[in-house]
Amino acid sequence: MRQIVMDTETTGLDPADGHRVVELAGVEIVNRLLTGNHLHLYLNPDRDSDPEALAVHGLTTEFLADHPRFPEIADRFLEYIKDAEIIIHNAPFDTKFLNAELAKAGLPRMEEVCAKITDSLTYARELHPGKRNSLDALCERYGISNAHRTLHGALLDSELLADVWLAMTRGQNGLMMDFSDEDASSGGSHVQLERIDASSLPVIFAQAEELAAHESYLEDLDKSSGGGCVWRQL
Repeated sequence: MRQIVMDTETTGLDPADGHRVVELAGVEIVNRLLTGNHLHLYLNPDRDSDPEALAVHGLTTEFLADHPRFPEIADRFLEYIKDAEIIIHNAPFDTKFLNAELAKAGLPRMEEVCAKITDSLTYARELHPGKRNSLDALCERYGISNAHRTLHGALLDSELLADVWLAMTRGQNGLMMDFSDEDASSGGSHVQLERIDASSLPVIFAQAEELAAHESYLEDLDKSSGGGCVWRQL
């Protein structure tokens, strides 16, 4: 299962008003593991950003002037998203802009190239009805640090959203159980467990900053529960 978590930055709010994409990024997840296969591009929009948009992303016309225009990277973008599930926070906004750019380049829409497009904002609203579900709010809810996010950036926001998405969808994705048709029809409860070769599984050790973050979380949990943190008791 290949997924691409994406984000864009733009010169304004609507491509129908001539606004363009100035930055796009994608973070690849395969079988719920971050692969490190990122796509990150700045784009020359051949126009200024609206002041409100510039205040959000900080990408000036002068900085963007030295970067490629969308048609120059369009094939690379389409190859990156090909056959993948695309996950975007408020997907209609970004998809509208990217499809407008693809149309200008005479290329197919995203929906014709990728497997599907999933709106993580819609998913979060269904999971947490009545609560704030902005990326910042979700980072706070799931304990994902976004302290380094002073301005919006497509790559940083994609990385944060990838962590949020994995946290939101955490759970049992496969029970590794095989119920035969005979069991189902007879109402039996016989279960066959699949054997897996664990020797090929990678061992990933926590880094120092991760251990420190875990310790800080336990300390907060211990305080809020009046010393009832089971992890520390064990």
